[in-house]
Amino acid sequence: MGNYYQIAKEKYAGIGVDTEEAIAKLQEAAISIHCWQGDDIGGFEPAREMTGGIQATGNYPGKARNPEELMADFEKAISLIPGKHRINLHGSYAIFEGESAKRDALEPKHFAKWVEFAKKHNLGIDFNPTFFAHHMVKDNLTLSSPDEETRAYWVRHGIACRQVAAAIAKELDDHVVYNVWIPDGFKDIPADRLGPRMRLKESLDEIFAEELEGVIDCVESKLFGIGLESYTVGSNEFYLTYTASRPGVYNLLDNGHYHPTEQASDKIPSLLTEFDKIPLHVTRPVRWDSDHVVLLADEVKDIAAEIVRCDALDKVLVGLDFFDASINRVAAWVVGTRNMQKALLIALLTPWEELKGYQDHADFTDLMVKQETLKTYPFGAVWEEFCARNNVPEDNEWLSIVKKYEEDVLLKRG
Repeated sequence: MGNYYQIAKEKYAGIGVDTEEAIAKLQEAAISIHCWQGDDIGGFEPAREMTGGIQATGNYPGKARNPEELMADFEKAISLIPGKHRINLHGSYAIFEGESAKRDALEPKHFAKWVEFAKKHNLGIDFNPTFFAHHMVKDNLTLSSPDEETRAYWVRHGIACRQVAAAIAKELDDHVVYNVWIPDGFKDIPADRLGPRMRLKESLDEIFAEELEGVIDCVESKLFGIGLESYTVGSNEFYLTYTASRPGVYNLLDNGHYHPTEQASDKIPSLLTEFDKIPLHVTRPVRWDSDHVVLLADEVKDIAAEIVRCDALDKVLVGLDFFDASINRVAAWVVGTRNMQKALLIALLTPWEELKGYQDHADFTDLMVKQETLKTYPFGAVWEEFCARNNVPEDNEWLSIVKKYEEDVLLKRG
């Protein structure tokens, strides 16, 4: 392998790219990995009925049934992923010991075991209130509900979860991305589009009213969803104007939440002109926001390219969001996260200053030829070196480890 990497190192040096610098930057690029891939968004509440347009399809055996199993599966996954890691939690993943609490009464103590888990594995934590799969989601509405009891309940939930995020940030001495996504909308054409958005605006102002140290607040838009095909309250335009007028609140980009002809990658440099941070969820939409496992596809590579060539590795907060119950769930975590890292590595191994020079001088022939030439450069050798330095298996080795874990652990869960 050493000789393979040395050849690649010299090849990239010939175009002015330092592979050691690329590896060092990738080493520090922590990806926020979503916990909900491991249990099909089940959570640990005593009673749960999936509603609100979120579902994982498939019945592959071995899904985690409790906190211990989910943590064990996540631990297995990150042992096969190089670099730094974060874990992204939802409010519904509270761990109760004794009496449970309602969502609007969640406390930091209900996530103490997650903090303990994070410390053990040197993980950061990000956090999301859970505005779905609950009897208080009335007519597909939460924070925008005209029913004051419903709206107030979800405001309390948002505030409680934000307090949890602040406590986690303090305990870990690290930032916590706190992300609000709601399923609010209508299946058919609404008579009032402004009213729900005014109520949502009021609710968000109440949730974000208190300044909390270590919490990076953000809101996540969506184009449409199951049961809200005609109107989504939390649209991209609404959240973009909201965050532009609320210092300290950011607009989270999810590349599955836009029209199929839109590219989230193109939005990154636009937002960087005004925002010092861009929270990001990377997924793979298939015809709609279906949250398939991330592949090393063009849009993912384009997202990574914008992050790197805008010198924004410390500004774009990369998280993943997919849930596939038709394949081995641990394997899904591993392949999806490693693909995001590969996309970043490809971007880090690109001579952006040279390419920008071609563009600025209108040398578009040279630009096209150089971009095409780079597609066959041996980034795989650098990736294997990165894996070796992190003591994780290469691409053709890790699946057998997951299969052994499946045989020894997952298939015995019944």
